[in-house]
Amino acid sequence: MQQAKSGDTVKVDYTGKLEDGTVFDTSTSRGPLEFMIGDGQIIPGFDSAVIGMNVGDKKTINIPSDQAYGQHLEDKILEVNQDQIPKHLNLEVGQQVQVPQKDGSKIFFVVTGVSETSVTLDGNHPLAGKDLTFDIQLVEIL
Repeated sequence: MQQAKSGDTVKVDYTGKLEDGTVFDTSTSRGPLEFMIGDGQIIPGFDSAVIGMNVGDKKTINIPSDQAYGQHLEDKILEVNQDQIPKHLNLEVGQQVQVPQKDGSKIFFVVTGVSETSVTLDGNHPLAGKDLTFDIQLVEIL
């Protein structure tokens, strides 16, 4: 039986959970996730967990934050004066915003605080600093 290896394109069903069991993502409603093992499309811990699986195999893996979305970094949190925010934006806690960069790229932030004088923006991935658990089933090796 063929085992999944680096360079293979695979399809997997998965459910991702936080340490408390809360489900943060699952493929059940949209179908299997397709990706090439080893090309950096997905988090490293998930990528390496699929290696060696056979079609139909199921496993549960625990991925520490450094093999998932990294540590939560304080230097990715910005406090911006309200006068630097365009007047038409009514920012609220929990809202996601895109900040254009000089090179044309965009950085995504989540608004974590709003006061009369400033807005706090967090550029960390929402799952940064969290250890994750995934239930994985290898559906197909393409």
